[in-house]
Amino acid sequence: MFNSNYFVYITSNTTRSTYYIGVTNDLARRLNEHYHNSGDRKTFAGRYYCYTLIYYERLNSPDDAIAREKQLKGWSRSKKEALIRKHNQLLKSLNNLVLE
Repeated sequence: MFNSNYFVYITSNTTRSTYYIGVTNDLARRLNEHYHNSGDRKTFAGRYYCYTLIYYERLNSPDDAIAREKQLKGWSRSKKEALIRKHNQLLKSLNNLVLE
């Protein structure tokens, strides 16, 4: 379903206190990896339990996805949150949309 494109995505922990921004060509696989790495202090997403998808964008090329990831990582938290809330006002989990 989601395997033929590239994605920039934002995950968070259950309290929405930490955001993780990443890029992948297989969003379902990547979310499963984040979930299984929960509590792993060797990874940022694992250390902060960031496995809940709250935002994603589909892009056409890996270069576009990487450029967008870098752009988002450079934004302030308030700017990131405004982007997320524009599409997901309540910061609800989107995992079920991807993992079905």
